[in-house]
Formats: sequence, structure tokens, C-alpha cells
Amino acid sequence: MTSSVTASLPRPSPFHLLLAFGSGGLLTLMVDFNGLVGLYATPFYSSWVAHGTGIVAALAFLALLRLRPEAGAGGAKPAAPLWAYLGGVSGALTVILTSTAVNSPLALSGTLALGLAGQVVFSLAADRWGLLGMPVRIPLLRDFAALALIAAGSVIIIFGRGA
Repeated sequence: MTSSVTASLPRPSPFHLLLAFGSGGLLTLMVDFNGLVGLYATPFYSSWVAHGTGIVAALAFLALLRLRPEAGAGGAKPAAPLWAYLGGVSGALTVILTSTAVNSPLALSGTLALGLAGQVVFSLAADRWGLLGMPVRIPLLRDFAALALIAAGSVIIIFGRGA
């Protein structure tokens, strides 16, 4: 049984699926690199390194954008909501926590598995209650089935070592 909202959504293109898969691979590398920095220094320093690198990359990207000719006058842009500025705080805490978890008995695979489970739980809550300006969408049975499979996989990854 599908809702009218779900039935009207277009299927993702192979290019978008490839981008999502690639970003997941990059996330894994980022967590691994941050964990290595956290192992040889501290998780707090790992967060500074990650965000310092991000600032340099963002500044270079902004400098490149200034070289581009203006597309038009545009107009006044709406102000961003205050919560939009908290992304850096959650990002810094994420790097600190993952750098700590990667260097614990959870290791890289357990950290990523639990991170994925947490993302799915939050996305279901955001859909259900319309958090962060998202449209309200009642989660379907298949959404909970996907969460159950991710949780089961996480349990196997974390507790199935050496069996």
C-alpha cells in the first residue's frame, strides 16, 4: 500500500544513486581519517583539522565563484532561520564523537553502522513530525523494515566479531 505522496515521487536517476553511493564512500574515508588523527592526537584536534580543511576549501570555492559573471540582479534573498547556523556545531560534535568511537572497540564498521541507524531514525522523525521545515509524511511499513534490517546488520557487525 503506497500513499499518494510516495506514488507521485519520481524514481532517482542512476546518476543520483551513484552520487549518493560516492558520498557514502567519502563519508567512510572521512571518518577513518578523522579517527587516525584522533588516535595520534585528540578527537578535539581531529575536529579542528577537519573543519580547518573545510574552511580552506570553502574559501577557495567562494573565490572561484567570485570569478564567475553575475547571472542577474536576483533580488533580496530571504534570511536563513537561526537553526541553519547550528550545522557547524553538530558537525564538530560529530567529528569528535566519531573520532572517539572509531578508536574504541566499535571500530570503523561499528561506528558507521550505528551512525547510519541514527540517521535513519532521525529522518523518520523528521518525516513524521515535519522537523526542519520538511513536509509531514507518515512513515510506511517498509521504512520500519529498512530500519529493522539496519539495526540487525549493526548488531551483527558489532557483536559478530570473531565468531
